[in-house]
Amino acid sequence: MNRTELVAAIAEQASLSKTQADAALSALQDVVIANLEKGEAVKVPGFLNVERVERAARTGRNPRTGEELQIPAGYGVKVTAGSALKKAVAK
Repeated sequence: MNRTELVAAIAEQASLSKTQADAALSALQDVVIANLEKGEAVKVPGFLNVERVERAARTGRNPRTGEELQIPAGYGVKVTAGSALKKAVAK
């Protein structure tokens, strides 16, 4: 399902126009990004949890030359499925 199909499904399910559904989806995206930038997790009970995680610095290897290189510490995103989502997929 791509964004257009998702917007159409949300609009139909929530009795909204496609423009309103697209605005809601964009707002959700903006809120999640803003909270992750601040280091705060976003939790929707039963559906999903999204949090920023630290990645430690590590030594990597250039696959072409075999030369070792230092990969700096940074951040990643961890998305965990909630219980209702896990149950729906298990069926």
